[in-house]
Formats: sequence, C-alpha cells, structure tokens
Amino acid sequence: MKVSVKVPATTANIGPGFDCFGMALPIYNTVTLEETVYPTNGLEINILGDQDEGISGFLIPTDKTNIVYKAVELLYNYTGQTPPALKINIQSNIPIAKGLGSSASVIVGGVLAANELLGNPADEDVLLSIANEVEGHPDNITPAMIGGFTLSSAEDDGSIIYKKLEWPDNWKLTICIPDYELATTISRSVLPENISLKDAAFNGKRCAMFIDALHTKDAELMKLALADRIHQPYRSRLVPGFNEIMTSLKDIDNVMGAVLSGAGPSILVISKNNSIESIKNNVKSVWEGLGIKADIRTVSVDTKGAVIL
Repeated sequence: MKVSVKVPATTANIGPGFDCFGMALPIYNTVTLEETVYPTNGLEINILGDQDEGISGFLIPTDKTNIVYKAVELLYNYTGQTPPALKINIQSNIPIAKGLGSSASVIVGGVLAANELLGNPADEDVLLSIANEVEGHPDNITPAMIGGFTLSSAEDDGSIIYKKLEWPDNWKLTICIPDYELATTISRSVLPENISLKDAAFNGKRCAMFIDALHTKDAELMKLALADRIHQPYRSRLVPGFNEIMTSLKDIDNVMGAVLSGAGPSILVISKNNSIESIKNNVKSVWEGLGIKADIRTVSVDTKGAVIL
C-alpha cells in the first residue's frame, strides 16, 4: 500500500505571535509512504527536488534519524506497533532553512500518511501532538495540518490547543525569499533566555490588537499590531537589509507591515492588493544593493492544509 500527502509551507510568528501565530502558504511538499515487501535494509528514504532550492546545502538524513521517520515511528508506537519496512519519498518544493516551515510540512506529511496506512487509528489531537513532539513547537505544525491562520499552544501534557481564524481575502501576502539559508538552530541561538516584563506586556498588547484587526478587518490597527520585541530585534541582525526593507515599505500605500517569516531569513509583507509591484521593487532594490538575489511571490492563504492525495 502507498499513501501520498501534500502539505503546505507555513509562515510563523508574524510579528508579535512568537511560537503561537502561524499561517499556511500555497507552496507544497509531498510525502509518500509505501510499505515494501522485500527491502534491502528495511528503510529507504529518497529526497526529491530542485537542488537550487537549498536541498544540497543541508545534509538530510536518510536513515532512522530522519524527522519524517521519527514521526512515523511515534505514530506506530502509539498503536503498539513498530514500523514495517518502508520506502519514503519526500518531494521537496518548499525552500529549506528559509523560515517557511519545510520541516513541519514533511513531519505532518509523514504522520498523516502513516495514519492512513494504519487505517486512521489516531484523531487530529493525537496527530498534532505527535507532530509537535518531533518539531518542538506548534506554530508551523498546526497550519500545515489544518490550513489557514491559526493560534496554537503546546500544553504541559503534550496536547495542542488551537483556533483557526479567517484571514481577509484582500490582505495579500508577499513572501520575499533570499538566496541564502539560515538554520533555525542558529536563529534560535541569538534569542535571550529571559525578556523584560515591559517587552512581554508589549507583545501581549500587540497580539490582542492583531486578533481584533483580523476580526474587524482593520488595516490601520494591523499596522500597529505587527510590532514585536521578543524575537525580531535579535533575529533581524542575521538578515542583511531587514531594517532598510522595513523603512522602504513604510511610505507605500496599503502596506500594513513586514515581519520575519518564522525564524527567517525570508520576509513576509502584508498588504492590500494594489501595492504588490511597489513591494517587490523596493525589496529587490535593497537586497540587490547587498548582492542578494531573491524569489518574491505574492500569494493568498492556503485554507485547506494537508491533503491526502
């Protein structure tokens, strides 16, 4: 039996919502699991994709330390079983180490494909919990699985609490992907172990503004809501041109703001429809001046999440 699952990319944090806010984007990885009868070594993992997208820059394990296999193994263990001989194909179209949830997407793909192979013994709560155990935080896992914009929290018992909210149709997302990688481990290493009460309160206020801006479709409030003091002041130092890009976008009509996508280095710009070309030109101008090439795409939110093909 063979099962394939298509899973969207994600952008997380989105300003103030550190390890909480996440949103699915229409760029996709596909994970295929196939039970094999006569394996050579019991496990075969193939990484398929455009090497120019960064796959060659990272050594992706093709043994039992692979994150897809780890997720599959956890689900089999949940059912009291061990995985059979498997062939795992990962069709990688989401750029790696760009802040677009590439690891979350393949983890979700693996656990959903395994659940299908097993006859769907696990419900959504279990699947989210297992995927989060491998990934470590739910802000990418949750929208990758269910789509849309989500709030999520990993609880002490391992469960995931989430809420899916509607994103306004005319609020477009321009994702600016530079031609270099930034490993999440490096981006996390620059964060402080402790933050001040003042900064925590600031982000709490901005998160409240963000949710209200979504409900009321208030673009002016969203401009204020995208500010952050917990992670971007530290991570932005690892992204050349970030502050210049932020400054260059302030005077463009209908641009609500720009934020790091996940841990970076990609930048997410939120705007209304008619500002797209100005956004692209400004971002390209700053990065080209620094010798950085970029793939810039304007997209809508993926509302479906992971799909079994």
